[in-house]
This record gives sequence, C-alpha cells and structure tokens, in this order.
Amino acid sequence: MARWDIFCSVVDNYGDIGVTWRLARQLAAEQGHAVRLWVDELSAFVRLCPAANPDAESQLRSGVEVRHWREPFPAVEPAEVVIEAFACQLPPSYIEAMTARGSRRLWLNLEYLSAEDWVAGCHGLPSPQPGGLQKFFFFPGFVAGTGGLLREAELLARRRAFQADASARQAFLQSLGVVRVAGARLISLFAYENAGLAGWLDALAAGAQATQLLVPQGKILADLQVWLGDAQLAPGDQRRRGNLQIHVLPFLAQDDYDRLLWCCDLNAVRGEDSFIRAQWAGRPLLWHIYPQEEGAHWDKLEAFLALYGAELPSDVAAAHAAWWRAWNAGEGMEQAWPALLHAWPVLQQHAERWCDSQAARPDLATALEQFYLNWLSYAA
Repeated sequence: MARWDIFCSVVDNYGDIGVTWRLARQLAAEQGHAVRLWVDELSAFVRLCPAANPDAESQLRSGVEVRHWREPFPAVEPAEVVIEAFACQLPPSYIEAMTARGSRRLWLNLEYLSAEDWVAGCHGLPSPQPGGLQKFFFFPGFVAGTGGLLREAELLARRRAFQADASARQAFLQSLGVVRVAGARLISLFAYENAGLAGWLDALAAGAQATQLLVPQGKILADLQVWLGDAQLAPGDQRRRGNLQIHVLPFLAQDDYDRLLWCCDLNAVRGEDSFIRAQWAGRPLLWHIYPQEEGAHWDKLEAFLALYGAELPSDVAAAHAAWWRAWNAGEGMEQAWPALLHAWPVLQQHAERWCDSQAARPDLATALEQFYLNWLSYAA
C-alpha cells in the first residue's frame, strides 16, 4: 500500500475540489492506498461533503485523510506519490522535503480535461525540476494515449439499476420536493451566469411538452431570478410560467447530484466534474465550459464537439453543435432549441453509446495506478 498526497487549490468554483475528492475516495477504496487530500478552502469541500468539519486541520472522510492546506505548512513526510491538481503550486517546504529525503517520489501534475488533439502527445511527459526531482504531466482524456475519465468501478451498474427502478427515482425526487408530472420532460440546470438562459426559458415555457427544470443552488440562479422577476429564490421554491415549472434545489452532495443526473432526461452542466458525471448518466447533456481569457475555451469546446459528434448523422451533429455554441455564446438558444428537438431520439441513443465507449477504456484512477507501477519498475 502506497501513500498518496493530492493537493487541491480551490479557484472560484467546485470543479477542482469535485474532481480531487472523487479521485481521492476512489484511490483509497479501490486501490487501497493511504490518501491525504490537501484542500486550501475547506468551506468548498463541505459543500460537497456536508458531514465534514470546516474548522478541522485533519479529518477522516470516506477513508481519506482530509487536511487543511495553509501556511505555515506543517512538517510532514512526503508521500510516495504526489499529485498537484490542475497546476497548483506545491508548498516550497514540501518540495524541499521531497528533495531532502533522497528516495524518489512520483510527482504528477494532474491537468484539466480536454479533447484537443495535442493532449495525447503531452500525456506522461517528464519535466525536470530543481534538486534532481522530476514531474510528469498527466492528462485525463477521451481517447487512447490519455489518462481516461474518473469513473468508479461500479458506477454504471449502480446508475442503470437506479434508472430501472421507478420507485427509487420517485422517492429521490420527492426527497428534494419534486413530484414528477406525467409526460413532463425533466431537465437539470447547473451553469455559470448565462445571458442565453432567458431565450431558452422562453422556448421551454412556450413548448408543446411540459418541462420541469430542476436548478440546484448556484451562479445561474441570478439569471433565473431576473427572468422570473423574483428578488430572491431559495431552495424549495417553485415557479410556473406557461408549460415550464421551475424547482429550486439545495446545493447537493456529490452522490445526490449523481442521482439527480440519473433522474433527468437532459442535464445542463458546467466545468469539469459535473461534465464528466453527466456523460456517465447516459443522457443528452449541455455543457457550459469554463470561460477563459481570449476565448481559449472555444478550442476545447470545438474539440469535444468534433469527437462527440463524429458518429452522429451530419444534420444531428450540426443541430447539436449549434445548440452548444449558442449556450456558450449566451445567445440564440430560442432558435437552437427547437432545431435540437427534431434530433432528440438520435441524441438519446447516442448518449448511451458514448457512455459505453468511454467506459470501455481504463478510468483515471486505474490509469494513475498503472502509471505508478510502471514508474516503480523503471525506477528499480
């Protein structure tokens, strides 16, 4: 059993801590490693793990030792495997300790997820560091030659069992205060601020089919309030306009958020963690990618659209791409949505096929474990 340290610096959302918390739990549960997760903002961690103590310097949660990462950094023995998530900077004293110990440590920079072509060529490349240390770049990805996607061993079996159990889905929704209307389309909405929301809501409200929109607490609530003309929306609130019924939900712990995705016919998601989980739900999804300076995120968006749409009929792929582009541009959703509905049956089937094709590849935790074992063999 090896010791693993994972360092997570929370930026301004929950993607970083969401990914690292899932990864830490899986490495501990499935690979049997002793894992420490260092988090600089415990308040963000508590949103995902409500049982956690926001004031504890150290606590054991789901088999993972969660440590508060702050200065001065404590004197600790570096782990055999050290992961700095998403290019965060390790504490200088920790790097000094790695250098001083003499025995080698595997140092990995876990990068952001991307479908861009160059990722496979950079995955696993070494980067020499001062003091004789070496760091490797580890890229999650959707194709061979990358590190795969986060996926627990029994995730898809649990998801399919839940989706096949109508009473379980009904009970879960009712625990959130949601009673499903017969024949209604169920959509989850978790997104950054988006000026295009109003146009989409107008289209849903005027649509022929009833829609129930489930909105966990988050940044998109401000735009929803403007559209509704409400000063404040809170968990438990419900509003109706035309054929659209809106349910405001609390911010959900990760396992409950998974179940929400499994219940819905369509999932609008954001960032990286919810983006991956929506793919494992086997349902059509709408991705609000994290905006970057100078529009760098558009290359990532287009790369994924090309990959995801490669096996779709050309007209369906075009409608799907136009819908995603409109959402991320913040305009044109009222035109893109009706066009998408014509392609809906094909997209439903494709979502499950895409899930199966990605599940046929090694998951991220397994790929990390194999990289570590290969590194041990080489080091020996």
